[in-house]
Amino acid sequence: MRDFAYQRAHDVSGAVALLGADPDARYLGGGTNLVDLMKTGVERPARLVDVRELPLDGIESTADGGLRVGATVTNSDLAAHPEVRRRYPALAQAVLAGASGQLRNMATVGGNLLQRTRCGYFTDLSKPCNKRAPGTGCSAVEGEHHNHAILGASEHCVAIHPSDMAVALAAFDAVVTYESADGTGQLPLAEFYLPVGDTPHLETALPAGALITGVVLPPAPVAAHSRYRKVRERASYAFAIGSITGALDVRDGVVREVRLAFGAVASRPWRAREAERVLTGGPADAEAFAAAADAELAAARPLPHNAYKVTLLRNLVVALLTELTEEAAR
Repeated sequence: MRDFAYQRAHDVSGAVALLGADPDARYLGGGTNLVDLMKTGVERPARLVDVRELPLDGIESTADGGLRVGATVTNSDLAAHPEVRRRYPALAQAVLAGASGQLRNMATVGGNLLQRTRCGYFTDLSKPCNKRAPGTGCSAVEGEHHNHAILGASEHCVAIHPSDMAVALAAFDAVVTYESADGTGQLPLAEFYLPVGDTPHLETALPAGALITGVVLPPAPVAAHSRYRKVRERASYAFAIGSITGALDVRDGVVREVRLAFGAVASRPWRAREAERVLTGGPADAEAFAAAADAELAAARPLPHNAYKVTLLRNLVVALLTELTEEAAR
């Protein structure tokens, strides 16, 4: 591990100034991803700017009925908050589906959004990886890729984003707020993660040196009737091989509103807008749910060893929406 300096930030503007003065520095929240990458040599910051004690650890209602979540709120506190559980239950479920209790006690909302892929080639310095070393190639395309992307990938990178939390945030049109040297700003989550294209090392649209200060969840009555489901390869905590956030408003057997987002299928949380379009105004039954999933997954380009994800996601869509429909009818 490279020697590094450590400095604790006392306010947001001071943290941004510290990083601006040292382009080889990194913000440190819970450290549950960054420190691991430092140990393997993937990340080699010269300085860590600790932002954990900044006053960004609150969860509060917004004037329009949404929620504002601070960037240093821990995953445990987010999942346990009564208003999160009441208004956005899928978000609480998604957070609880990720990692262990000990890790959730340390991990922060801002850090969760910025966590790097868990692709084995990315963390193995002996293997080519365009995300880690641009221009070297993507080892996963011809190598081990059973849990890699089927949507939105390119020949330059087929890694997936590992966050459970971000899948729920994508379904609910969350907005990321930040502070940079040029002042405050915000990015809808739909624009926060960049497409892979031929620059997979460029992962977010955050300005250089910007500090995430929070996430705003707009009011969404349909979110109160939502669920998160995750499929993984073992019963204990593990990264998803497929996941889904679904929210559904059904009246008289007709879909009035639906939200769908997939996880573990792309380099970013995948909002299933085509499936939403197909479903809205139509019948709420298994056949319609399957047709909507097929419409969304028509764009899938699986590799030889991850084509199972197409069937997996189709089944998740049908199962979750059927469950929500049956609950609404009770």
